[in-house]
Amino acid sequence: MKETEFKEKALALGLELNETQLKQYRDYIALLKLWNQKMNLTAIDDEKGIYLKHFYDSLLSIKYVKYEGTLADVGSGAGFPGLVLKIAYPELKVDLIEPIKKRCTFLKVVIETLDLKDVEVINERSEDLAKMKREKYDIVTARAVADLSVLSELCAPLVKVKGLFIALKGQKAKEETKQALEAFKKLGLSLDAIEEIDLDKENKRSIVILKKVGKCPKKYPRPYAEIKRKAL
Repeated sequence: MKETEFKEKALALGLELNETQLKQYRDYIALLKLWNQKMNLTAIDDEKGIYLKHFYDSLLSIKYVKYEGTLADVGSGAGFPGLVLKIAYPELKVDLIEPIKKRCTFLKVVIETLDLKDVEVINERSEDLAKMKREKYDIVTARAVADLSVLSELCAPLVKVKGLFIALKGQKAKEETKQALEAFKKLGLSLDAIEEIDLDKENKRSIVILKKVGKCPKKYPRPYAEIKRKAL
């Protein structure tokens, strides 16, 4: 995917990108390619691949979700989808949650280079952050970080009641969701929708949209080792 197609695809999703935003995406790509030479940020580092499998992929949910207020991107990595959404919606207040310090350094460089405002990089695990920012975010996103049963326990405690948890998943989303239904109930989440979208001719993506319908019990999230050992 080239920039022109990315712009057209974004418009089809309901987002009209201006020249400032397009330049920010171009600069983001340049930084990704540069930093990827010295640290493992992404296996996809060609321009066409980044536009399609990182940027466009990160924007797919905007067709179904109104991004406004405060957003936490859990396991942000190289900034997907958090930074991509921030560029798309400059008024959105974004916290990028990333436990690996080197990746945090990269994210801070991107933020400074692109002159982005109201975006913070937080070098914490989400289960630790939940102690400080419990139920503080309107929207929490996570992209293919873990199985949905695990992911929901890591993310739900951060979401405000009446807020949204958006999980960007692959082709096994329906199966994962079915297995996680009991976990959703325990965490105060309710399944709103699973939307399937063709990324291209070969790849499908699923967007799992969950509403926070009640407070998350204070015993969640458990320590990560316990979550991994026995999912809800």
